[in-house]
This record gives sequence, structure tokens and C-alpha cells, in this order.
Amino acid sequence: MNASETGLVLIPLLAVAAPLLAKGVRPVLRVPIIVFELVLGILVGPAVLGWVEPGVVLDKLSDFGLAMLFFMAGTEIDFRAVAGRPLMRASLGWLLSLMLGVGIGFLIAPDEGMVVIGIALSSTALGTIMPILRDARELGTPFGKVITAIGAVGEFLPLIAISIFLSTRKAPIAAAILLTFVVLAALVVFIAHRAPHGRLHEFVRATLHTSDQFGVRFVLMLIAALVALSVILDLDMLLGAFVAGAVWRIIMARAPKQDAEAIESKIEAIAFGFLVPIFFLYTGVTFDLASLTASPLALALVPLFLIALLVIRGSAAQISAPAGAGAKERTSIAMLAATGLPIIVAVTAIGVSEKILDPAIAAALVGAGMLSVLVYPLIAMTLRGDRERLDAARQDQPQGEL
Repeated sequence: MNASETGLVLIPLLAVAAPLLAKGVRPVLRVPIIVFELVLGILVGPAVLGWVEPGVVLDKLSDFGLAMLFFMAGTEIDFRAVAGRPLMRASLGWLLSLMLGVGIGFLIAPDEGMVVIGIALSSTALGTIMPILRDARELGTPFGKVITAIGAVGEFLPLIAISIFLSTRKAPIAAAILLTFVVLAALVVFIAHRAPHGRLHEFVRATLHTSDQFGVRFVLMLIAALVALSVILDLDMLLGAFVAGAVWRIIMARAPKQDAEAIESKIEAIAFGFLVPIFFLYTGVTFDLASLTASPLALALVPLFLIALLVIRGSAAQISAPAGAGAKERTSIAMLAATGLPIIVAVTAIGVSEKILDPAIAAALVGAGMLSVLVYPLIAMTLRGDRERLDAARQDQPQGEL
């Protein structure tokens, strides 16, 4: 077997090894599983051991994994919880991040590339941090809702921004196409909200434990339809995947809780048990370490971009911090807001393909994004772990000692 074929066997093995490694170090550090997936991908890829080479099959599976990551991010967002002030504050913080990011981009690439750099530095990897928040049981807490709002804005608006930027570069008709997608997506969301779902829920329930599996098939069809719409309109497929997740959440909002949880577990199994790990492992495999190490400037930019993510997103995220939040909580919010990788990968790939961003700078941005995933959630959730232990200790104390 060649290295490309070996990857079809080795990637599933690494996907199994990653959670085992994460469990092994958990008593000492709560390292997100994504860290191990990225590191293992780099280790077996061309940059180090060369056991796995990029190939067509893995490339397509990785694309599906990225789409599922954004779909799951869309399903996690409770728009009723983040609508209003949380969403407005997060949007204001993102606009501030974008302006600061473009300013840093101007110092590095004073042309159209500065916009790509600015958009990359204004992103937050909601799809990446959602599983971390879920595992820590933080999604329903005020802290989790703040991060959800910050992440939703930091993941969706950069995609809109890069689409608008590319549209205005090409032709006014492209901007009209983007507007068409937004209108069609809003129409789909409206129909999903207004349409009765009783019969759909009944059919999903009736096929939960049969070979029909209508609920799973319907989800895959929904993703395919909205991703296809994005591709047909020459927009990034992640827009369609994200909207598909939001639509599915609306559809299942009125389903019986037991049925909704059952179908959710099946979708999570496909996403986090199969496709999403392939995306992160393959991101490590395809990481352009050669371009990065060949350019001293690009290599020096990695820690600078990493710090820039924290300064730009972390400071802007303080606008969304809950009233009375302490230093540890604010630091955790800053760290999670500064965690970015999928959007950085997508935006820089677009910048390189459009020949408006140097590949070495793109590699530096992706490297900083990978480090942000490696470092920032670990610090953030370690700080949150301290808070959890303190809360548990207080609950164990007699009422009179509090």
C-alpha cells in the first residue's frame, strides 16, 4: 500500500487512539481530544513520519467532517437564549475584532491580504469549543451561553465577511448572489419554524430502531441541500452546513424529548464518532510545515498571530462577560473566544486560492490556530475546573458555614 492508501487504515486507528490518550492524561490535565487528533495527524503526516499522504478519499471525508462540525455548531445554538443583548454584545465585539485584525493585517500584508488576515483573526471556533463545553456540562450555564453567543457570531460572521469581500472583488452580481442565499436561508428557517412537524416527528420516531432511519437520512439530506445551495451560488459550503444545523434544531424543538435525544445521539455518533475526527486528523496531516519552516518571517508570525488572537478576540469578548464576572471567568472567556481553527483554515485556503494571501502567511495563521486549540481551551477549562471544585466544596459545607 502507498501512503495515501495507508491513511485509510491508519486514520481510523488514530481516531481510536485520541480519546484513549485524552483519558490517560485527564487525571492530570483536561486536554481536549482535538489536541491529540491534530498532533497525531502531524506526526503521521508528510511533515514528520510520512506514513500518511493527502489523498482524494481522505480529502472528501475531511470536507464532510468540516461540514458536520458546522452543522453540529448550528444545532447547539439556542437562539432564544442568546438573542437580544447577548447576540448584540457578541456582534459588537466581533466588529471590534475585525477592525483590530485588519489593522494587524495591514502591517503584515498591506493589500487585499490584510482583509483575509483580519477576518481570520476575528474568528472563534464554535464547532471546536462546543464539544468541550458539552463535556464540561457548561452549555446551560451563564458562562456557556456567553461563549455560545461569542462563538456563533465569531463563526458565522467571518464566513459572511469573506463572502462579501470576495463578492465585491468580483462583481456586483456576486454580492446579489450572497444576498439571495441569505434570503433563501431565512426563508428556510421561517418555514421550519412555522410548519407543523407532528407527522415528521411521528415518522422519525417510528423509524428510530429500524433500517429506515428516516431522521438520520433527513439530516443528511438537509445538509446536502443547503451545502449544495451554497456551492451552486459559489459561496463557502460552511454557510449552508451552519444554517442546516440551525434549521434542524428548530424542527426538533417541539419533538418529544426522548425522541429528540435519541436522534441527537445518532447524529452525534456520525459527527463526532466518524467524520469530525477525520477532519482534525487530516488537518494535521495536510499542515504545510515545509512552507512555515522555510520562511523565517512566517515562523516568527506564528507566536505573534497566537498572541494577536488572544488580544483581539479576548479583549473584545469582555463586552459579553456576565456582570460581576471575576478575573478567572473573564480569562476563561477570553481564552475560549481566542480559540480558532476551522474558520482560519477555510478563510486562509480561500485567500491562497484567490492569490491574495501568501502561502507562508497562511501556514503561519493555521499554525497559530492549531496552537490556540492546543493551548487556550486547556487553560480556560482548567480555570473553570478550579471554580467547579470550589462550588462543590461550598455545597458540601453545612448551611451555617457558608
